Amino acid sequence: MPEDDSIFADDRLDGAQKDLRQRVAGVLLARVEIVTADAVTVFPYSGADRLDTEYCYRVGHLLAQLLVFAVRDGRVDARGGFVADLHRVVLERALPIDRLFTFAYLVERTAVDELALDEQIGATSEPWPVVAQLVRRASFDVLAAYSEWAHAEPTGGTIVDKLTTLYTRSLFEAVLAKEVERAGRYGHSLSLILFDVDRLSAINQEHGYGVGDKILERLGILIRTYFRQNDWVARHGEDSIAVLLSRTDHDQAADLAEQARVTIEERLAFTDHRTDRPVTVTVSAAVVNADAPHGDSIDPVRLMADAEAAVARAKRKGRNRVERITYTGAEGRTTV
Repeated sequence: MPEDDSIFADDRLDGAQKDLRQRVAGVLLARVEIVTADAVTVFPYSGADRLDTEYCYRVGHLLAQLLVFAVRDGRVDARGGFVADLHRVVLERALPIDRLFTFAYLVERTAVDELALDEQIGATSEPWPVVAQLVRRASFDVLAAYSEWAHAEPTGGTIVDKLTTLYTRSLFEAVLAKEVERAGRYGHSLSLILFDVDRLSAINQEHGYGVGDKILERLGILIRTYFRQNDWVARHGEDSIAVLLSRTDHDQAADLAEQARVTIEERLAFTDHRTDRPVTVTVSAAVVNADAPHGDSIDPVRLMADAEAAVARAKRKGRNRVERITYTGAEGRTTV
């Protein structure tokens, strides 16, 4: 019957995907030392302070091994021993999160370059587009697992904002820089959403600063429910939250921002028990969608600046609304 045929076809596809994962992981595992060494030749010079080679090798080797596991299994156990080992090594030198993300990206690029040389699954083979995507996805999974581990650790203060329990601005900026670079390199789309609480200063002055903190705490929890586990949600400023979505339909990103705006207005309202006055809480938001042509680049600083400008425009237009910007290339953009 047709239904049975489709089920068996799905099984065959799943089996083929697993087989490809195993083959890619096997090639990478055999070349872990090469991938690590090549990434280490560049990484020590990637920041203001040069790191010694032995330390860089330890970090790079762990990142390369985690990449292999992520390719093989399609996920990374955030509570696994290798993630814990990576966190301990990072803490040894207080390695800044942006430099860790840079290193992970270098390992990813080196791994892709090594795989490209393989006769069976390399750049001239039929499965190559899927192979390259598996590695890019695995790199994201490694960073997400590390962030999840750091989120749960008391020492993860530079990763997680204590009030909102979202990621910090420093982590978000590191992620944004790498995801923008990746989008330009491979011609992927991404969306940046920025939410800003309307009149939070006035609410604090009228109802007490503890009220403002509670609003931000509840806002962090509420906004997080609207986005996928692999989206990046962070506290960007005193009263703003940023969200980064990669490979997401632009209309879907705008719809999510609008749904969140409406839900915030409905659920974050409160009553000032001193006066029994109802208080409405709203946000102004911006959605910046970017389609980077293959090999093109977008400036992450400009991307964020445009989002902030769009939020300011939403506030001038009366607040409690979503403004939308669409980039059509590295330089051109249109406002919707």
